[in-house]
Amino acid sequence: MKGEIVLEARDLSMHFGGVHAVDQVNFALWDNELRCLIGPNGAGKSTFFKCLTGQHVPTHGDVVIRDVHVAGREPHQIARLGVGIKTQVPNVFDGLSVEENIWLSARRWHKAQRAKVLTQETLERLALGDIRSAIVGTLAHGQRQWVELGMVVAAEPWLVLLDEPAAGMTHEEVETTAELIREVNKTATMIVVEHDMQFIRMISNKVTVFHEGRILIEDTMDVISADERVREVYLGHKSQ
Repeated sequence: MKGEIVLEARDLSMHFGGVHAVDQVNFALWDNELRCLIGPNGAGKSTFFKCLTGQHVPTHGDVVIRDVHVAGREPHQIARLGVGIKTQVPNVFDGLSVEENIWLSARRWHKAQRAKVLTQETLERLALGDIRSAIVGTLAHGQRQWVELGMVVAAEPWLVLLDEPAAGMTHEEVETTAELIREVNKTATMIVVEHDMQFIRMISNKVTVFHEGRILIEDTMDVISADERVREVYLGHKSQ
């Protein structure tokens, strides 16, 4: 058994004038799953993500998270359901230390003592102990991304939604990020939006490919990489 469906998009559409960025998409995410969303630029994956997280109000359709209808709700309202959201735009406090950033995130949702425990656990779990006292504004891009991931994890979400967490990273940073995401997936269901195919291969179980606002195919990375339609719209005409 797969377990229960914990997030569902039902006939979801997002139109910008005459552009159908997301067009009648039906999507289901199972408990404990790690689903990757991929597609070429303009395919609709990021717009779909923003509809899930409350950054966009869908033109039509609904998003249901554990029986709660959330289409049109604000991101903070969706977060209160136990959803951790990391967008492409960094959301860290540059003038504070790594530890302070994570503590603030944990404290937002938990009492002081619990927040203190979660902060220490998160620093250890994501291997941030060596930079715990560093001011976030002085860190390299990849480290800043890991701090933001730590801020998401410190809130103890059961569902984590990440938009391009490996963007702009070196190869070594991408490998570390893949390890961190697999670690987070041990305790949280996840959706990861990405365009880096090698990164997706490191973390993926099931992959959803978007094209022209619709889902083209959902399957394992091996099946998707061999699919002629995917090669044409995403990888080009030659296998990667």
